[in-house]
Amino acid sequence: MQMPHITAELAPIAAPHGSAVALGYFDGVHLGHRAVIGAAAAAARRAGLTPAVFTFELAEGNTLKGGRLLSRREKTRRMAALGVREIFDPPFEAFCRLSPEEFVRQVLIGCFHARAVFCGDNFTFGARAAGNVESLRALCAARGIGVTVVEMAQYAGGAVSSTRIRAALEEGRLADANAMLGAPYAIDWTVRHGKGVGTSRLGTPTINQNYPAGALQPCCGVYLTRIRLDGRWWPSATGISRRPTVEGPGAPVSCETYVPGFSGDVYGQNPTLEFHRYLCPVRKYGSLQELSDLITTAAARSCAYFRGLQGDDAFTTPAE
Repeated sequence: MQMPHITAELAPIAAPHGSAVALGYFDGVHLGHRAVIGAAAAAARRAGLTPAVFTFELAEGNTLKGGRLLSRREKTRRMAALGVREIFDPPFEAFCRLSPEEFVRQVLIGCFHARAVFCGDNFTFGARAAGNVESLRALCAARGIGVTVVEMAQYAGGAVSSTRIRAALEEGRLADANAMLGAPYAIDWTVRHGKGVGTSRLGTPTINQNYPAGALQPCCGVYLTRIRLDGRWWPSATGISRRPTVEGPGAPVSCETYVPGFSGDVYGQNPTLEFHRYLCPVRKYGSLQELSDLITTAAARSCAYFRGLQGDDAFTTPAE
């Protein structure tokens, strides 16, 4: 998979014959986003244009769009898989004061050399969201740029949205979240040192990828997951909790993953961790042995779950 070129500057992208541009924040790169980005990439292939995306970064703590669903790295990987070759990803503050007319002139024409533009039917742009799909059509038509508005994807009787996905993750409805995402929910936060409880007291060493500020945090609980380490996928069990058995109430939330059969130093790395099934809530156990039994049982169920999947060439069962 070819990774796209990313720029955060208001400068022209590499588009010698012009570009087909998908417009949106695209947090989650969910089914609706995939439809918009895929349509732009397909149009670019047909017309010999550069497939491109305009998105943006929000400052840490900015709640304009809610908690972040994907890291910038994971968001980029998912766009690359759809065929995107150029991504313009400036900070929100770099363009938020542009009028709709300035946005079209400076961004779509000046940066993208846009020949075709794609967006969802709820797209807004320009200072104070003054522009909508109708004004985008009018402004682009005057400059010879085609505009395609893609209908919102549907799931379970409603439009797919990042808001619905956030709610599903916060409520433990992982199956709904993954269905709307069109791929497993995944994180790739940096691996940090924990307190060593898994190694020293439980016999189940864990990989700690605690959530950074501004990222959406799913429902606390135990999940069947898989993690990519040393170039291969490993079945794993992940707990998101305040560790009530070990630390008691009031402790910070942790995200710890037990990977049976794996040993290695991954501190400072950013392995991709996919969440495939919500297993059970977290509670305080009567002893550390009960907690250890839960972890090993969850890991065994994860191994069985992934062995049962058919046609998943990306998954490799570790040696016993």
